[in-house]
Order: sequence, then structure tokens, then C-alpha cells
Amino acid sequence: MKRLVPGCLLLASVVLLLSACNARVGTGGKPEPGDKVVAKVGGDVIWASDVKREAVAQGVITEGEPLDPASTQFRSTLDEVIDQKLLAREALRMKLDKDPRAARRIETAREKVLGDVLVEGRVDRAVNETAVRTLYSEQQRLAKTGEELRARQIVVATQAEADSIRKLLVAGASFDAVAMQKSIDQNTRFNGGDLGYFTLDAMPEAYSVALKAAKAGEVIGPFETPAGFTIVKIEDRRPEQPISLDEARPQIVRFLTYDEIRTLLAKLRAATKVDILVKPPVAVPGAAKEPANAAPAPAPAPSQPAPPVANPPRAPAATAAAKPTH
Repeated sequence: MKRLVPGCLLLASVVLLLSACNARVGTGGKPEPGDKVVAKVGGDVIWASDVKREAVAQGVITEGEPLDPASTQFRSTLDEVIDQKLLAREALRMKLDKDPRAARRIETAREKVLGDVLVEGRVDRAVNETAVRTLYSEQQRLAKTGEELRARQIVVATQAEADSIRKLLVAGASFDAVAMQKSIDQNTRFNGGDLGYFTLDAMPEAYSVALKAAKAGEVIGPFETPAGFTIVKIEDRRPEQPISLDEARPQIVRFLTYDEIRTLLAKLRAATKVDILVKPPVAVPGAAKEPANAAPAPAPAPSQPAPPVANPPRAPAATAAAKPTH
């Protein structure tokens, strides 16, 4: 079953037809290097890049992901692009583009497309491997590293049971084996209580207090934690390992993208007189205010960037387990 064509997509089709209504095979260059014609609608050309762009807009693929013309996804999206083209051609035949209401909406869609093309071009030039590596190196130079621990734990429900297990360990029982048999923490039990490497600020406060001065090889506890009564064996202490370039790359790209768009918009606003003719919103007494540390909204389109996070938050510990690092 074919999905209904949203009004905004139809408007975009009309915009494209208005800007290239006389396009035919053999006229003009290819929209993208290596592009090829995949369909013609009454003489109007549909390029493979048109289908890929629509697939990205619908979330079928992500930006930069390939889309095989032989795939069912490509054919399904192509059918939708054809439908859009047919509807737009019919709208033009009926001269709906002359309707003032439609004309205004078409102009709005045209401005959105032009703005996105401008932003994409600026970002493509600014966000490159050299820029990513330069910012990564600068962040590593400024970063303050602490210490991280690798440890195993056994968590039980009562102080008495924890004291009993401590005696077993002192007598020479294997920490790993006892953890697998006795621990109630499902996140770590079946790998011998292994917490992996973690920093103390990623753990509940009870861990930070108990393990702050612990040395490699020591068995600490029992002490009470949110999950129960806990015994921890310290296996290693080392300087905190810096985040790798590959791990940092997505955040760096987001930051560089936002920074480029912010710089462009600041320049344009400074060069253009903007008069806002509506009053600012009135604060409603008693209305809930968004907290300063509210979670960011999902990443918007390039023309509406979300501010980047300066430092990625550390993974919070689960009930009594930290996410291991490598």
C-alpha cells in the first residue's frame, strides 16, 4: 500500500518543478557526479539522487548511507517520488501555483530548501578531517584526567551474609567464583562481579567513600550501597584513559556543525535589520520552568542546530555496576 504524500513534500515537488519545469534528458548537467536518470514522468526527469534525498527525508536511510537502485527500498521510494511528481504536475496544470495561499507556501518551502543547501555547503567545507583532528587535539591538551579503577564486587542482601562471605574470601575462596554463586547484582554476577574500569565519580557515593584510598589487590567491605551490602576487590588503578578520536568524533562533528551555523547566522543577523513585530511571550505565574540542565531535544535539521555539550556526561552506574570502558 502506498503512503499518502504529505503536503510539505508535495510543496517541495512543486518548488522543484517550478525551478526546472523545462528540464529534459540531455539538458543541463547531472545534479551530482555519477548521478543517473531512474525515471521520467511526462518528460520530467527523476534522478537517483532525488530518490536518495527522499529516502533520507523519510528516515529510510541516513545521510551518506548508500541506497542500491536494485533494492526494494529504492523502488518503493521511487514510486513515492513519482507520485509527488504526478501530483505537482497536475497542480501546475490547474494553475494552483498562482493561488496566493499556495504561492506563499511554495515560497516558504523554497526558502527552506535554499537555506538548507547553503548550510550544507558551509558545513561540508568547514567540517573536515583536519578540523576534527585539530579540535580533538586541543581538547586532549586541555582535558584534566583523573584516576580509574578496575574492580569486582559481590552484593548481598544482609550484613550477616556479607560478613560470612568476607570470611570465605579471607580463607582463600576465589572472589570470582563466590560472586557467581552469591551475588544478587545481575549486571555483574555472571562475569565474576567484574565492574570493568570506572571512575569514582561515576559510582554511588558509598563506593567513592569506601574505595577512595583502596590499593590494587585489596578487598574492601562489606559496606552498604543502594543495591545491598557490597564487598569489592580492587584489581587495578591507573590514570584515566582519554577518549579515542573515533569515540569523540560524533560529538566533535556536532559541535563543529553547530559552531559553523551559529557563526553564519550571527554574521547574517549583524548585516541585516530584523524587526520583530510581536510582543515577547508573557510569563505565566506558577507555570513550570524548563530546568537549565534539561535533556536536549532530538537533533533537529541543519537549519535549527541544537547546542553541543562541552563535555560528554559520564555513564551513570546502574544499581551497583558501572559501564566498563576499554
